[in-house]
Amino acid sequence: METKGKGFDAKAGHFPGFKVGMVTAGYRTFTSLLIAVPMADLTQEQWAAQLQGDADAVILDVRTEEEVEDGIIPGAIHIDFYMGAGFLEEIEKLDKSKSYYVYCRSGNRSGQACALMNSRGFERAFNLKGGMLEWEGDVIA
Repeated sequence: METKGKGFDAKAGHFPGFKVGMVTAGYRTFTSLLIAVPMADLTQEQWAAQLQGDADAVILDVRTEEEVEDGIIPGAIHIDFYMGAGFLEEIEKLDKSKSYYVYCRSGNRSGQACALMNSRGFERAFNLKGGMLEWEGDVIA
């Protein structure tokens, strides 16, 4: 494959701005799904501002039920990332033309969820860096 002049980072083994790897959800590991999938990690300020101006926005909480009991961002739908294949089944039911603003406790699972969603045809999935640990916005119990 010719990569010269295309921004390929030979040391990292991928193009800048792309994540390469595998995703673990529950007890299942999804390999070969994430060959080169663009990611969008947003700070709390970027996430909130972009969300507010997006008419197609859907807020997606991928935490466990126990974590959700501590509070949820208003308007969010909940799909537990640790459901493994069940998570995949649930995201396949979502409208791929919408924008998904995804969060978890720390930003790790939501980042993996965004990558998985991108690999499944969702073009606009945005991860909340720092997750609920750094969230300073509204939360409902």
